[in-house]
Order: sequence, then C-alpha cells, then structure tokens
Amino acid sequence: MPVRVDPPSVGVPGGLAVIIPAKDEAERIAATVEAALALPGADVVIVVDDGSSDSTASIAQKAGAQVVSHEVNRGKAAAMETGAARAALLDASVDHGGPRALLFIDADLGASAGATSTIVEPVLAGEADMTIALIPPQATAGGGSGKVVRLSRKGIRASTGWTATQPLSGTRCISRPAFDVALPLAVGWGVETGLTIDILGAGFRVIEVPCELHHRVTGSDLRGQLHRAGQYRDVWLALLERRTRRLPVVNRGFRPASRVVRRVLGG
Repeated sequence: MPVRVDPPSVGVPGGLAVIIPAKDEAERIAATVEAALALPGADVVIVVDDGSSDSTASIAQKAGAQVVSHEVNRGKAAAMETGAARAALLDASVDHGGPRALLFIDADLGASAGATSTIVEPVLAGEADMTIALIPPQATAGGGSGKVVRLSRKGIRASTGWTATQPLSGTRCISRPAFDVALPLAVGWGVETGLTIDILGAGFRVIEVPCELHHRVTGSDLRGQLHRAGQYRDVWLALLERRTRRLPVVNRGFRPASRVVRRVLGG
C-alpha cells in the first residue's frame, strides 16, 4: 500500500531529467534526444537501451544522451526504473538544490518530443506532482477497439475516484517523491495504470495536459493484436495487484485533481 505523502507546495528546485526507454529505435532516437535536450530545465537525458539489436545506444550517446544498457530486453517498467536510478545517482553526486523531476518519453517521438514542455512546466512550478500527456489523433489510426483503455480507465476510477482521459499515455512528468511512492512499478504494459493509482492513492496531484506528440501507432495485424493482448493482460494484473492491497478510499478528505489543463507555452 502506498504511504500517504503530503504534496510539495513549492516548485521542483533540482531541474529535470529526461528518461527515454528505447529498443531498436536507431532511426528516431537522435531526433528524440536532441529535442529532449532543448527542453526548459532539462540538464540530463538518459536513454535506457533495453536490449536493442541495432545501433540505438551509440546513436543516442552521440546525440548527447547518457546511455544505460540492458543486455536483454526487460520491458518498459524495468527501463523506467533503471533510468530513474541513474537520475538518482546524478542527483546524489552534485548538490543542485534537490532531486530532479523525471520526464518519461517514448523513443519514437522524434522532434515532436519538444512539445512535452507543456507537461513539464506544471511539475517544475509545483502545480502538479504528475502530469500526463493528452495526445491528439495520430496521422495513422490505431487498430484497437479501446478495450484496454476502458479496462484501465475503469480500474483507475474504481481505485481512486478519478477518471482519466488517456490512462495509457506513457509520456509523463513526475516529481521524485511521487515517483518513489509507486516503486516497484507495475510490470509490463501495466506500468501507467499502476503509476496513476499509486500516486493518487498516496495523496499526490495528477493532471492531464494536451501535448502535440506524434509517434508510431500499433496496427491491426497479428503483431498489433498480440501487442494489445499483452497490454490487456498487464493492465489486468496491475489492477488485480492493487485491489489485493486493499487501497483505502482516497477521496475522504482528499480530492485529486481531475481537470484537463489547457495552456500554451512559448507562443
């Protein structure tokens, strides 16, 4: 069960660490890293090469990222934990006012990763403890029917009272105290659902923010269907684990943020 933690009332003094889990993303990783390095407050970009068979790691390093490699593919949740652990080591090595906030982005975002400034600002300003990117319709429509999204949304609402618009959005900015209460992360594709439940359950503030991101969309072929089946399994397991913990009803004396923040930054 997450420990209830009072949310901070001031901004994050330590700046921002961008963490990019990546597997076989040699084609797009350089553009993603370069866009991440240009984000306000970002002084380090960490690429976690999760068992790639291509040149993702070397390209990311040349683009300016610190690279941590898994010898074999361990999945997104493990890559996120590895990246966060590297950021913690960097925080401990230099006193720069406090732990960095953590921005998790997908490796295939390319130049559009620069748009994540909209979800970074509320966390750095102390207005939210986790922001979730609301992504617009993509150029290529996905092949899913929305079953996984509905499962996640319903489970989050049942556990916390909060209704997420895009519960599976993996692009998130999180303060270090909020991230730490969710450790260990839910495995596999259940990580986003688990993060939301655990962070809200500990009394932190979560908001969704529109963000103009563009990435590859899973198709409707056999590979896409298998991907969604794995997602459904992992989300179901994440919800089952949290039901087993018998989380308290967090709405007693606490009202999690449920608004969608609409803001325009930098013109």
